[in-house]
Amino acid sequence: MSRGRSRPFVMEDQELEAIRRQRLAELRAQRGDAPDDQQNQQEAKQRESEMRNSILAQVLDQSARARLSNLALVKPEKAKSVENYLIQMAKFGQLGGKISESGLIEILEKVNQQMGKQTMVKFNRRKVMDSDEEDDY
Repeated sequence: MSRGRSRPFVMEDQELEAIRRQRLAELRAQRGDAPDDQQNQQEAKQRESEMRNSILAQVLDQSARARLSNLALVKPEKAKSVENYLIQMAKFGQLGGKISESGLIEILEKVNQQMGKQTMVKFNRRKVMDSDEEDDY
C-alpha cells in the first residue's frame, strides 16, 4: 500500500486487470471470435460474480452487506443497480473507506430518486350491479 496516492481507496491493479480480461472475453464471445462453450460462459459468470463480491466486501461493512443482500432478495434489479453504482465509485476512487449501513441507505435513496419509479398499489374495485333495495328473501 503506497502512501503517495492522493485517493483514499483505489482498486488494486490485479482486480482491474481481471475485469479487463473478463470484459474482453465477453466482447469476443459476442462477436463470435470465441467458441460459444457453455462451460466458458459459466466460468466467466462465476469469475464476474467473485469479482463483484470481492469488491463489495472491500467497500461495504457487514451490516451494509446484509442490507444489500436483503434488498437483492426482494428487488434484484435495484440491488444490481446499487452494486454497479458502488463498483463504479470504487473504480474511480470516490470512496473514503468502508460504507456503513447508514451510508448505504443514503445511496439507496439516491438510486430511488434516479430511477424515479415509485412503487404504487392501485385498487380496482368492481362495481356490482346489485342493489340492496331489491333483496328477495
